[in-house]
Order: sequence, then structure tokens, then C-alpha cells
Amino acid sequence: MEFQDVVRKRRMHRRFTGEPVPAEAVDRITRNAVRAPSAGFSQGWAFVVLDTPEDRDRFWTASTPDDAEHDPSTWLDGMRTAPVIVLALASKAAYLRRYAEQDKGWTDQDEARWPVPFWHIDVGMASLLMLQTAVDEGLGACFFGVPPEQVGSVRAELGIPDEFEITGVVAIGHPADGGAKGSPTRRKRKPLDEVVRRGGW
Repeated sequence: MEFQDVVRKRRMHRRFTGEPVPAEAVDRITRNAVRAPSAGFSQGWAFVVLDTPEDRDRFWTASTPDDAEHDPSTWLDGMRTAPVIVLALASKAAYLRRYAEQDKGWTDQDEARWPVPFWHIDVGMASLLMLQTAVDEGLGACFFGVPPEQVGSVRAELGIPDEFEITGVVAIGHPADGGAKGSPTRRKRKPLDEVVRRGGW
């Protein structure tokens, strides 16, 4: 698929068919994720792939608030149909350690040196590569977050090490109709001349 077609066709899909995702596609999606840029080539990311019904059920049980279990929303009902879930994790410690190495010139691991949390930014870029690769594979995907109050239970259920934080989750599958409508159905894309400035603001 041409790159511009990948960019144009990428959208968040919130319901999937029962058709399985080939293992080769999942492998390509994760291989492309680690081609994302990372500050200092820190590569402080990790990805947890859940592609069996049992593992997906463990994730949804741990990540779903108790009140949602009794009144599932259209969004949750649709997202649970994804045959593949990939948790995208970030290690702040990997970045702090990397920039304390001799070639970077810092002698400490002071987080205050960082203007923004590049560990999450880099994992976000890796996640975008997963979304784009899914399109190129003829699949659909959706990036979403774990509710803050459920992060602890997800970490415990999946054995995520303390060093890693959950940046987000990518659901992958063959798109189906009937999922929750996304914000683009209610909001127009901003005109390019409203968001792009040249030579300054």
C-alpha cells in the first residue's frame, strides 16, 4: 500500500470481526514498532502481546471498572471483540540511565533535565507505527488508555515490572461495523492553515 494511502486510511476502529489475525501480521506490527525513534537510542519500551482468548479476558477483567461490568458501553462492548491486544510500556529509568552514560555528558539521573517525558513520547511513536502497519496489513486498530484506577490491577494480572508504565494499548483486528462512533464523526478536522504556522506563530 502506498504510504499516503496508509496515512489517509488510518482511523480508530472500535469493533472487530471474529476473523483471526495472522501471526505473521502481529510479528510485523511489533517489528515495525521497534523501528520508532527513541532519545539517545534508549529503547526504553516493551510490548505485551495478548492474542489468546484467555489472556484477552484477563486484560479486560483487570482493566474494566466494576460498574462497567454491569452496564457495558458500546465502546467497551465493541473493543472486547479485538482478537489481539498489545500493551505499549515505557521505562523512564531506561532513559535516565542512558543519559547518565559517558557519551551523553550527564553524570546523574535527574529527571528535571527532561523538558517532557520522552519515554512516553517515544512509545507513542512506536504505537503509531503499529497503527499504520495494521492498515498496511489490511487490518484495523485502536489506541486507548487504561483507566487510572485500573492500572494497578492490570499490572498485577500481567506481571508488569515496576520499571515500566503503561503508555497505552493497541487493539488490532479486522474492522467490523457497529462500534462506538469516534470524535471525528462529531468534529471537523481543523483546516491546515489554522494549525500550521511558517516562520513563527
